[in-house]
Amino acid sequence: MNLNEVKICVVGLGYVGLPLAVEFSKVTDIKVVGFDISEEKISKLNKGIDPTREVGDEEIKKTDIEFTADSKKISEANFIIVAVPTPIYEETKKPDLSLVESASKIVGRNLKAGSTVVYESTVYPGVTEEICLPILEKESGLKNGVDFKIGYSPERVNPGDKQHTIDKIIKVVSGQDQDTLEKVASVYGLVCKAGVHRAPNIKTAEAAKVIENIQRDLNIALMNELALIFEKLDINTQEVIEAAGTKWNFHKYLPGLVGGHCIGVDPYYLTYRAQQLGYEPKVILAGRNLNDAMAGFVAKKVLNNLEDSAPRILVMGLTFKENVNDFRNSKVKDVITNLKSAGATVFATDPFAINGESESIFGLSHSEKKDWQNLDAIMCLVPHDQFKSIELSELKTMCKDRAVLFDLKQIYNKKEAENLGFKYLTL
Repeated sequence: MNLNEVKICVVGLGYVGLPLAVEFSKVTDIKVVGFDISEEKISKLNKGIDPTREVGDEEIKKTDIEFTADSKKISEANFIIVAVPTPIYEETKKPDLSLVESASKIVGRNLKAGSTVVYESTVYPGVTEEICLPILEKESGLKNGVDFKIGYSPERVNPGDKQHTIDKIIKVVSGQDQDTLEKVASVYGLVCKAGVHRAPNIKTAEAAKVIENIQRDLNIALMNELALIFEKLDINTQEVIEAAGTKWNFHKYLPGLVGGHCIGVDPYYLTYRAQQLGYEPKVILAGRNLNDAMAGFVAKKVLNNLEDSAPRILVMGLTFKENVNDFRNSKVKDVITNLKSAGATVFATDPFAINGESESIFGLSHSEKKDWQNLDAIMCLVPHDQFKSIELSELKTMCKDRAVLFDLKQIYNKKEAENLGFKYLTL
């Protein structure tokens, strides 16, 4: 295969697709089109603004990617990468494949003979071949294996992580046959300098992705359960983990709120498929249920340490993890819901919230710093770097004499907080 003849189109310019498109655009003689249905997002990108904050405005200004909301531009490419979200339905916890199905329809209508379509979206084993492939054939009128080929390469982007970037991580690749596998491996090899791992088939690659996050979910669930136990034993969980961590084969995970669109979502993709096949998952769902319950535990722990039945509480951090601007599936929302249900007045601050996002997403009334006075508690739930520079003495000026400081990730010094009069709590 002559790589100079490859023209790439990345469909979906979120935190996965945009960094990938930018990396491919750095390769000499490779033409890259970036397609997204959001005209607002495309407008920002064409102005040199990175709406994801994963790449940075300067990189966007330097790139020669053709950003477009015109789906006809997809037909100019012969290597198409689909990187759209795959969420779940919140009520049923079942996979929501509407976005990947919609993207498949758009790609199919603009698919030309000789092309390769690779999916990066997280799915359960079988989705690429059993759901996406028939859509591509129907919409294009082309025959798979004759007119076009498909592959799968699971995304491994960690939002906010500037160390494990696309060029520094091993990329899993797969294809419907050996020729496709080698083509997919060669194309990704242009940007994945750490190398590629050739999975034997597409289903294996799909399964590898979901178990990566299931493993993390279960390990965090274990730490959360230990935190619940140690709470009753009056033991500091972090100190226990530090002690146990001195053993060479101890894997260090910390308790916390497990949200976002990966760890808190992906396990449901595999359990859904398992249930379809007649197997009822036990361990995976137990971990999910425990992690989902932690928001209620955190809220209750703080409320139980307050004297006022109608407390005023400031929540610091709203995104699903630190140093990202992504609010999707943030478990902080569940914490706030529990606090408000108990009669608390909740204020919130997040350096990544813009244009009233905290009000619209989290159901809060607009507030300003001047409103954060006479507080009963401050809860630092997402340890953004900006919060680490705030002095405890400044936080104390906003509070009552014996206020609670709940420090989820322990970014503040416990002794200093207690010396200032805070009742210091954590998991």
